[in-house]
Amino acid sequence: QVQLVESGGWSVQAGGSLRLSCRASGRTSSSADMAMGWFRQAPGKEREFVAAISWSGSYTYYADSVKGRFTISRDNGKNTVALQMNALKPEDTAVYYCAADQDGTRALRDGVPRAWGQGTQVTVSS
Repeated sequence: QVQLVESGGWSVQAGGSLRLSCRASGRTSSSADMAMGWFRQAPGKEREFVAAISWSGSYTYYADSVKGRFTISRDNGKNTVALQMNALKPEDTAVYYCAADQDGTRALRDGVPRAWGQGTQVTVSS
């Protein structure tokens, strides 16, 4: 079982930047294909996919709403995944969740990863 802990959520003004980080622990070494990613849930809305990255880092996927503004990266030596968020907009306000699945990125892109973090709040004011 993989445990995920996010950090880096904060309140910023529109146009600003934030960097979220997520550390994985537990059975992280049991699969060489563990994909990681980020989801978000705004008040009154369903949780939505934001970004995903393959174990090697060779493949990345983004929601259309964040392409060109957000960048996902990972450090397998530290079991971490990061989400660099630039040019933030008020509509990016949400609780951001780290997620992981040991069978690759498909589960993340389908919205059904097997491991979730507790979430970190990002608030963007206009």
